Amino acid sequence: MNQTKIEKDFDCLEFKQKAQEKIAEEIKNLTPKEQIQYFRDLAGSSSLSQWWKSVKNQSSTTLEQ
Repeated sequence: MNQTKIEKDFDCLEFKQKAQEKIAEEIKNLTPKEQIQYFRDLAGSSSLSQWWKSVKNQSSTTLEQ
């Protein structure tokens, strides 16, 4: 049985590790409250922020009924 080595254009685990290292560096001197705000700001400026806001609004509406 021959094994063929596949050349990858994108390494998901490497990408994830680098992203985590970058975030860890950015928040290392922040207080827990500042870290929460950091992630809220990041989420608010992401491409998924509109979706997130609509989900939050739906759950608020559901709870009120």
